[in-house]
This record gives sequence, structure tokens and C-alpha cells, in this order.
Amino acid sequence: MARKKTTAAELPEVSVSDDGEVRHLHLGTPWIQGSMRIDAPFDLELEYVQRMMAWLLFVPAPSVARRHAMQLGLGAGAITKFCRKKLRMCCTAIELNPRVEAVCRAWFKLPPDGPMQRVVLADAAQEIKKPEWRATVDALAVDLYDHDAAAPVLDSAEFYADCRALLTEDGCLTVNLFGRSSSYERSVAQLAEAFGADALWAFKPTREGNTVVLAQRTPTPTRPKRAELLERAEVVQERWGLPAPKWLRVFKPVA
Repeated sequence: MARKKTTAAELPEVSVSDDGEVRHLHLGTPWIQGSMRIDAPFDLELEYVQRMMAWLLFVPAPSVARRHAMQLGLGAGAITKFCRKKLRMCCTAIELNPRVEAVCRAWFKLPPDGPMQRVVLADAAQEIKKPEWRATVDALAVDLYDHDAAAPVLDSAEFYADCRALLTEDGCLTVNLFGRSSSYERSVAQLAEAFGADALWAFKPTREGNTVVLAQRTPTPTRPKRAELLERAEVVQERWGLPAPKWLRVFKPVA
């Protein structure tokens, strides 16, 4: 089903609030759509956003800087900033609302576009169908919510199939599933239709209710053992400061 085209006038206003040492982005409501620690603007402040980096467990650490990260839904720009500044990756963010980009530039330390980073103002559902993106993305982060944050804006098997087509052979999708009107079981079923159930891994929900699911473009023939994952997680923690060993307590294959 085609989505109704959103006009500029219908896009929500974007506002910023500071809570002590942390700055938050809002889309016309009290719901937090992204956060940044003011004295560490390129770190990942929110727990669920840190978990969106779980794809690092599935690729060799030395290869990360040669890879391409794409973020659907800019939010406060946390994932794009981290991938560019900390992981040294080429980064693309696709965002519908130009006001979000402007606020990220002004208030959330989003670097200017250049050869290694750019923001594309577009409807993600349509933009990712373009042939130029096909099989070019190694790490795809999907965090698409409207101002009410009630459920993912895009959550169909067709959309996830388009996401899968973006990925390189060993690429991964991570998606944030959240919202009072969302359904984890329905979303996982749609992901399984697009990727296959054996390609899916999931975290337990955070305290705030965010559940991050990871989908591999090509599932490994034999799933890595816990000892192997722990070794990889320790490398991720040492190199990039993410609490990856703790992830393994709450990160399991779906099927």
C-alpha cells in the first residue's frame, strides 16, 4: 500500500530540551526522539541506540572503517555521528523532515556533509528503492517514528525486503521496535518473511521498552558459539567503548 505523501506543512515542529548534562530532541511532543550527552556529543547516550551497534559482533573489527553505514530516520543524529567520528565509516542518513536536520546541525553537533557523510532529505521508503543504494550498505539502522512514537512508521515485509536489498553480503539491519501501538510479534513475523527466521537475533527490551532486532543479510551457516561472541564483544568494548559483553546476557537468536 502506498503511503500518503507528507507535505512540509504537516511535518511536526522540532524542539530541544536540556536535562542537566543531556540534551533531547522532540517532535512537537514530550516524547524523546534522540539524546546527546553535551560534553560527549559523539558517544551513544541511550542504551537502545548502543544496542543498534550489535552488527559489530558479526564483522571483523579491522574492516569496520572500510564499510558504509546508513541510518533511516536521523533522530538526534547519534548513530551517524558515532559511525563517522568513532568508527570512521562512510555514513548516509535519510531523513524526511528538513527541520530535524537543521536542529541536528545547530544543537546536536552533526558535522557538515562531505565525502564521507551526507544527509539525504527524502522519504526513506521511496529512497531506498533507488538502484544506486542496492548492495552498498554494511550496517543499516532503522529507527522510524512519527511525533507520537506509537509504532514504527514503516514495518511491512515489503519494506524489510527493500532494506535487505540494500545490504552487502555480510551486511546487517538493526531496527528499533517501540511504541504503545506496536507489536513485537507482528514486526518479527514481517522481518522473518523478508530475511528468514534464521537470520534474526533480538535483545530483550530495555527498561524504556525499546526492543532492538538484528537481521543478517546472509545468516552464518553455523551460529557463532557464546565464547566466540564474547571474544568479539570484548574487542568491541576495548576499541569503541560499547558495553558489548553485557549485550550477550540479553541477545539471542530469534529462532
